Amino acid sequence: MHPILNDIRLISFDLDGTLVDSVPDLAVAVDASLERLGLPAAGEARVRDWVGNGSLKLMERALTCARHGSPDEALLARAHEVFLECYGRDPGSRTRLYPGVREALDGLRGGGWVLTLVTNKPFAFIQPILAQFGLEAHFALCLGGDSLPQKKPDPAPLLHVAAHFGLPPSACLMVGDSRHDVAAGRAAGFRTLAVPYGYNHGEPVRDSRPDALVDSLAELV
Repeated sequence: MHPILNDIRLISFDLDGTLVDSVPDLAVAVDASLERLGLPAAGEARVRDWVGNGSLKLMERALTCARHGSPDEALLARAHEVFLECYGRDPGSRTRLYPGVREALDGLRGGGWVLTLVTNKPFAFIQPILAQFGLEAHFALCLGGDSLPQKKPDPAPLLHVAAHFGLPPSACLMVGDSRHDVAAGRAAGFRTLAVPYGYNHGEPVRDSRPDALVDSLAELV
């Protein structure tokens, strides 16, 4: 057992960039949305740097790049609606688990930790992605970016999770791949652990100074 788990009873995981590499599917949906709006495709490499703040921010970044300027509210709302439609048709066929994720989740669940999922991805897309990997039963609670008025890096989703299970934040761990996960965990009073392989806007997540860093989640068990 990794030392970061000492006295921890609940673990909250981020999804995109932590458990799964979802960028290939997100990029297809972003480019299909841009094409519908008569704009040039972004490509997977750009999308990889834009993920992490929810689907609305993703499309804002895509539009800003495609138009060389910030979109107005009406265009952004339309683009987001188109994106949700495109992504909803196929949210997972190109998405893959990162190495070590299944071993970690199986081991932690078997070891008695309460596992939860706190992502900025819209809630509707969580279950289909987890189900395709047979992981939906591993999580006692899942929150999406639209489950509460606030999303990461705001600590509210993590505080909600801790309160839901009647646990003090000091007995909880946030596991993610970005500065937003570390910031949310720190603000909520959670211990924080990061993985370096995900999406952090091109910055090393180590620079956010999580309490611990592992190359693979399998190191937890």
